[in-house]
Amino acid sequence: MANNPAADWSLTDIQNVARRHGVSWDHKGGSHCVFRWPDGRTLAVPARRPIKPLYIRQFVSHIGSGE
Repeated sequence: MANNPAADWSLTDIQNVARRHGVSWDHKGGSHCVFRWPDGRTLAVPARRPIKPLYIRQFVSHIGSGE
């Protein structure tokens, strides 16, 4: 993800990475999925595809700063 944020990433891809890093999420069928880090940070990502590189970069940044 960090090397190619412009790839055709899906919400499922992001959720799988989040799961591996201990990040929870809420997506009840709305237009956004909200990721929640244990330290209280959140990131709302639009659920539609393709997910814009901006959101991928923000997500990767949050993952990297939590470790």
